[in-house]
This record gives sequence, C-alpha cells and structure tokens, in this order.
Amino acid sequence: MNRNELRKADINLMVVFEALMLERNVTRVAEKLFLGQPTISSALNRLRAMFNDPLFIRVGHRMEPTARAEELIQYLSPALDSLSNALSLTHDFDPASSTMTFRIGLSDDVEFGLLPNLLRALRQEAPNVMIVVQHVDYWRIPDLLASGDITVGISQTRGLPANAKRKLLRHIQPMLLRADASSTPMSLDEYCARPHVLVSHTANVSSLADEWLAEIGRKRHVVLSVPQYSALPALLAGTDLIAGLPDYTALAMAASGSLFAEPLPFKAPTLDLSMVWLGIVDTDPAERWLRSRLEKFMSDRLPAAPV
Repeated sequence: MNRNELRKADINLMVVFEALMLERNVTRVAEKLFLGQPTISSALNRLRAMFNDPLFIRVGHRMEPTARAEELIQYLSPALDSLSNALSLTHDFDPASSTMTFRIGLSDDVEFGLLPNLLRALRQEAPNVMIVVQHVDYWRIPDLLASGDITVGISQTRGLPANAKRKLLRHIQPMLLRADASSTPMSLDEYCARPHVLVSHTANVSSLADEWLAEIGRKRHVVLSVPQYSALPALLAGTDLIAGLPDYTALAMAASGSLFAEPLPFKAPTLDLSMVWLGIVDTDPAERWLRSRLEKFMSDRLPAAPV
C-alpha cells in the first residue's frame, strides 16, 4: 500500500484487529475497547473486506486467526507502537489537572506494603486521577502488559516480552512475622518447630523458604496456605503461627503494634523487586510521570531522573 492508499485506511479498524489477535473473543474486545459487540462485528466485516481474507475462524468460543492474520500482525503491531509514540509527543501531562485512569499491576505484598505511601502522595499531587490495580505475579505480567490491561507492573519478574523494559526498584530481604513479642530473636530450631502460614496465590504448600531450609538440612512445618498477605494480621493474632514475607510488607504489618517482624534465623538470598513496562509507552508523558512516582515511593534508593 502506498502513502495515498493510507487515506483509505481507518486506524480504529487496526486497533480492533490487534485487540482481536490478543483476545480471540469479540465480547472481550468489546469490553476492552468500551464498544458494543455489534460495533466490533461490523469492524471485523470491514477488515475482512479490506484484506480480502476471513482473518478469524470461530473455533468453539474462540476466534482463531488465519495465516494472513498472523502475517499482518507482524507488520501492524510495530506500526501502531510507532504511531502511539509519535502521538504521545504532541501533548504534555499536568498531574494537578489530569483526570486520567492509570492501570497498574502490583503483587499482593507490594499492594499492602508499598501502595499506601504512593497513594498518599498522589492524593496531593494528582487528586483527580484514578488508579486501577490488578494483581500480578511473574507469570501474569507478560500477558497483562501485552493485552493492555496494565501499562506498568511491579513484582518479581522473569520471562518478559522482548519489547519490555525493566527497572530494579529494591532488593527484597525476607523476614518473619509473629504475634508474640520476644526480647530475643527466634532460633532456627524454634523457627522449624513453630507452625507456619504460607502465602501462595496458586495454593502451593511449599515455597522458596523450604528450598533454602533444605540446603542446610532443615525443614519447617506449614499448617496453612492462604492466597494473599492481607489476611495475615487476623490469622496470626493470638496464635503461635509465624509467616515469612518481604521486609517492606512485614514492617508495614508490624507498624500497627500487634505484630512483630524480625530477620529470618538463617541466611536467605535477597530477591529483586522490579518495575516493568512495554516500549510502546516508554515516551508517553503521563506514563513517564507515573513511573517516576512508582520509583520514588516504591524504591529503596534515591530516585533517579524520570523514566
């Protein structure tokens, strides 16, 4: 297609096509783009006429792409990325007057331990923006970024898309949390003998802590597995249960005065907490502002220049 023929193309159709390639479902695309299902169906018919190809074949509840659609997306996605970046350069971002909605992904420990400080600052700096938080872990971040459900995520990360950018925010030092105060740190023997609460979003009954203990020939006694950290204060209260969790979450829970955080009684590796986003939003002024706030209030280092 030459440049004159581009005048016949509708960018909105290309956005619908990309969303269909990601979601493979007309209903979900309609919800994501805030459009009615008839509008998406009409757009698909126009796309089929434009490219002279069915593009998607219904298989059960899914719309599976044809070979032509798979070929087209290889050219279309980079083009839409470039166009989005170009358009982002045409406007500034004023947090004080903005009414934008930001969609961010946070792991449960980050939401409990680090989000409150960020929100207190944003209420002063950008009182009319809306923050929508989705739960993420290192398995979910790539899909949520690719689908556009979030524009930035903070969690432990691995296996990111090729066009993702990552910035280390802090090193995580695991700690233990208990409801009974003690003037002396817990010994390794007591740690292994006490009943443990494990936080696992996938209902596991073992974690990295069990691997670390196995390396020194020890094991612990897990009696409860729960899906989120926010349940721990109520679960530990008045019991001899203990739990392991990131330092910033443990200290946030201990700040109430009813729980007590202390280092693990054995040497544990530090883990990394990172912020990740896709190149498509790298230069967007609003997203750059958001990432600078996330770094300032969720990092354990002095903030660098805005990213």
